[in-house]
Amino acid sequence: MRTESSNRPIMPVAPEPLALIVGRADDGGEAGLAAALRRMGLRPEPLDPNDPRAEAPMFRLRFGSASALIGRASAATLDLADPRHPATSQLAARLCETWRGAGRVWVLIPEAGGGRDTPGNLAMRLREFFKTMVLLVDLFDASHIFWGPARLWTDAPQFREAIAEMLASGMPPVLHLIAFRRSEAAGGAVVRTRGLALFGEQEIEGRIPASWTVAEMVRRLARLALDIILNGPVTDARRLRGLDPGEWVSMVPTVGEAGGRTIVRVEFGSDL
Repeated sequence: MRTESSNRPIMPVAPEPLALIVGRADDGGEAGLAAALRRMGLRPEPLDPNDPRAEAPMFRLRFGSASALIGRASAATLDLADPRHPATSQLAARLCETWRGAGRVWVLIPEAGGGRDTPGNLAMRLREFFKTMVLLVDLFDASHIFWGPARLWTDAPQFREAIAEMLASGMPPVLHLIAFRRSEAAGGAVVRTRGLALFGEQEIEGRIPASWTVAEMVRRLARLALDIILNGPVTDARRLRGLDPGEWVSMVPTVGEAGGRTIVRVEFGSDL
C-alpha cells in the first residue's frame, strides 16, 4: 500500500464510480467482446455513439437488476489512473510498464437508477456491480483492478477473493475500496481515507501516535471505515473502546475545507 507523502499536485478522483480492468491483450475487437459477454449472460447492448460517455465503442451490460457500461479505456481515463503518480495508491499491486498498451485496459462504469441513490440502494447497486467485475476478471484473465473513487490499484485475483468473501459474510472489502493515505501535517504524520465518502459522505483522518507504525494505524482506521459503510456516517462526537486493552478512540465529525463532505477527526489514546 502506497503511503508516502508528496507536495506534487494531486490528480482528481474520478467524479463517478468507475473501475479499470487490466487483462490480456485483446485480439477479438468489439464483436469478439460482445460474443464473450453474451456467453456469460451479460446481455450486451451497443451504447449510442452520441452518448457523451461513449469516448470509444461501448456496451451496456445487464446483470440482474443492475446495468453498467464497458468499453476500452480512453487515454484521459488511463492518465487519471497513472500508477506512477504519487496521488495514486496501490495495494499489493505493481503494474508493468506496458500495462496501458495493446488494448488491455477496459473501463467499467455502473449506471444509476432513476432518482438519487439512498445508502441502501447504492450498497445494493455496487454489490451487483462488484459481482459483474468478478465475472469480467475471469473473462479477461485480469491482473489488476483500479477503483476510481479511491484512485486505488489492487491485484485482480485478490479482489475476486475479497468479493467472494463479501458475498459469503456481508463484509465489504474495505482495503480494496478505500485508500489510506499518509501525509505530513503540523504536529506529525496523519493518515486519511480516500473513497469512503462514496459510501458515507465522510472521510476519516487521524494523527499517527508516536509509537505506532502506519500498518497499525491503517488496521484501526479500516475498522472505523467499515463501521461507517455498514452503519452510516458519524453524526456527533463519540468516544469508543479501541482494539487493545485500555485503548480508546475519539471521533469528531467536522466540515471539510471545501465544504460539503464531512471529515471525521480521529484521535487514539490509552488509559494505561
